[in-house]
Amino acid sequence: MTRQIIVVENLEDWPAGDLPYTVVHVDDYLTSEEYLTQKNILVINLCRSYRYLSVGYYCSLLAEARRHRVIPSVKCMLDLSSKSMYSLDAINLEEQVRRGFRKHSLDGGADEFEMDIMLGRCRYESLRDLARQIFEFFPCPLLRVRFRLQGGWHINSIKPLPIHRLDEDALVQFREALSNYIKRRKRPAKTRKPARYDLAILHDPADPLPPSDAKALANFAKAGAELGIEVDLIQRKDYARLAEYDALFIRDTTRINHYTYRFAKKAESEGMIVIDDPRSIQLCTNKVYLAEVLKANRVPAPKTVIVGRGDLAAAEEGIGYPMVLKVPDGSFSRGVFKAENRVQMHEISQLLFQSSELVLAQEYLYTEFDWRVGLLNRKPLYACQYFMSKKHWQIVHHNASGGFSQGGFKCLPLEEVDPAVLNLAERAANLIGDGLYGVDIKQSGQDLYVIEINDNPSLDSEVEDCALKQDLYRAIMKEFLRRLNAKQQAYESQVEKRKT
Repeated sequence: MTRQIIVVENLEDWPAGDLPYTVVHVDDYLTSEEYLTQKNILVINLCRSYRYLSVGYYCSLLAEARRHRVIPSVKCMLDLSSKSMYSLDAINLEEQVRRGFRKHSLDGGADEFEMDIMLGRCRYESLRDLARQIFEFFPCPLLRVRFRLQGGWHINSIKPLPIHRLDEDALVQFREALSNYIKRRKRPAKTRKPARYDLAILHDPADPLPPSDAKALANFAKAGAELGIEVDLIQRKDYARLAEYDALFIRDTTRINHYTYRFAKKAESEGMIVIDDPRSIQLCTNKVYLAEVLKANRVPAPKTVIVGRGDLAAAEEGIGYPMVLKVPDGSFSRGVFKAENRVQMHEISQLLFQSSELVLAQEYLYTEFDWRVGLLNRKPLYACQYFMSKKHWQIVHHNASGGFSQGGFKCLPLEEVDPAVLNLAERAANLIGDGLYGVDIKQSGQDLYVIEINDNPSLDSEVEDCALKQDLYRAIMKEFLRRLNAKQQAYESQVEKRKT
C-alpha cells in the first residue's frame, strides 16, 4: 500500500487535520535514513520554493532517486522556472483557453484574469476543464495562472503558488483537492506522428572543450548518410527550425537553465527522437542526485556526504582529509575542488554555497587513470582510460587564466576490458535510462567505484573512436534509425487500427 507524506519547509504551513497523511519537515526527508530505504511512498512536495538547487528542488530530486512518486517532479519545476520553457506547452492550450473563456463571464472591461489551480481543480465551474488540462501539462500541487486579453485570451504566466500564501478557506479547498487527487488515475501521455528521417546535431563551434570535435561531427554525418539519415549541424540560433527534423543529437555541453535543455525539451514536445533526452540531462547534470541514486541502489562509489550549510562537521567526520568538494552541476572537471584541511574545506564550501543549497563532499581516491565506459541503449559501446593531467589530480586541469590541460588516454576494445568494469558501468547507467551515457569509474586494486554518470560523454575523433573507428559513429546512427523505425511502425499500426 502506498504511503502518502507531505513535505514542508515550515511545519506551520500545514495545520494538523484529519487527513491520513504524514507531515514531514524537508530537512528530515532529505537526511533521514527512514526515507532512503522505504518504498511505495507518494511525496507531496509543498516546499515554499521550487527554484533550481533550493531545498524544494532537492526534495523532488532525491525523491526520484529513491524511486518515490513525487509531485511536482523535477521536470515540472524546471519547466515552470522559465517562461521560454512553459510557453512551449502553453501554446498547445490556446484552444482550450479560448473555449473556457467563451463560457466564463468577466467584469466588463477586464483585460487580465488570475486563477489558482489546486491539483487540477479551480473554483470556477466554467474553467474547470481548462484547469484540469493545465494541470496535466504542469502537474504541480498549487499553480497560479495569469491570463491576458490581447485580441483573445492567452496564458500570460504560470507559476507555482506557495502553500503559506493560502488563507484558511483556500486551505480547506486544497485539502479536498488533495483527497480527490490521491484517488485519480494518471492519464497516459499523448503520442505524436513522426515525420521524415532528418537528424539535427546541436553543437557550439566556439566551445574550447566540446563533447565532439569537428572531425567526429563529420563522421556522424557520414555514418548517417550511409543509413539514409540526412544529418545537419545546427547551433543555438536554429531553435526555431528544430521542428523540421525527426531527431536531435546534442553534441553541446548540456546544463540545466541552458539552451541545450530547452532544445531537448522542445524536441521531446515535438515527438522527436532526442539524445540527450531532458530527463537524462536533469539527472546526470546533478551530482547530488547521482550520489543518492547510487547509494539507494547499492552501487559502489566513494564515501559521499551531501552537505548543507550546517553540516560541514558531518563531512569532516564521515570522510576526513583530503576530501573532494563538488558543485552539483559541474562538467569536464569544472566545479570540483580538493580540500587538504579544515581551512580549505570551509573556504571552498562557502564558495560553492553561493550557487547551491547543497554541496557534495566525497572521499578522495587517487588513481593514475579513470575508466570511462560509454553505453548506448543499456549496453557498453566503448571503453577508455583517461590519465591525470601532468602534476595534477584531475584528468582536465583548469588554470586560473581560463585555459586547461589534459592528460593522456588509452582506448581499448571491449573484449580487453575487465568484465567487472563493464558490468558495473552497465548497472550504473541503467539507473538513468536507455540513452547515451559515459560512466566514470575509479579502480583501486580489485575495487571499483562509480564516480559519476555523464549524459553527454565525449566522442572525439582519434580518442573514443580509436578501437571501433567508423563503427562507433555507425552504432550511434543505427540506434537513431532503430528508434525512428520503431516510432514510424507504431504510427502505421495505429493508422491500420483506425481503418478497421
